[in-house]
Amino acid sequence: QLVQSGGGLVQSGESLRLSCTASGFTFDDYAMAWFRQVPGKEPKGVACVSQFESPVYYMDSVKGRFAISRDKSKNMVYLQMNNLKPEDTALYYCTTEVAGYCSGVALDWGQGIQVTVST
Repeated sequence: QLVQSGGGLVQSGESLRLSCTASGFTFDDYAMAWFRQVPGKEPKGVACVSQFESPVYYMDSVKGRFAISRDKSKNMVYLQMNNLKPEDTALYYCTTEVAGYCSGVALDWGQGIQVTVST
């Protein structure tokens, strides 16, 4: 199970941190990722962290602004989002990857949390 928190409405340039608490599986065995989806489009991978905390991957448009991390002691994964832009507005999902490395294929999905960035 993946339970997310931390979304909301912010202004352009502000920051948010998304959190995801994992349970019911061996957290250390899986890469973890964040996807986002806008209405009418397929979800896209935003960031991924492997089971060993490195390597990490980001979609081009968020490189330098977003940072993914995981805390094995708490079974949690985070997405720190800085300098947010209106085009970051989306429904964000925490996901478990199918393996310990980042494959781009999600095995399980959180409930989704809305991030809205106003101009």
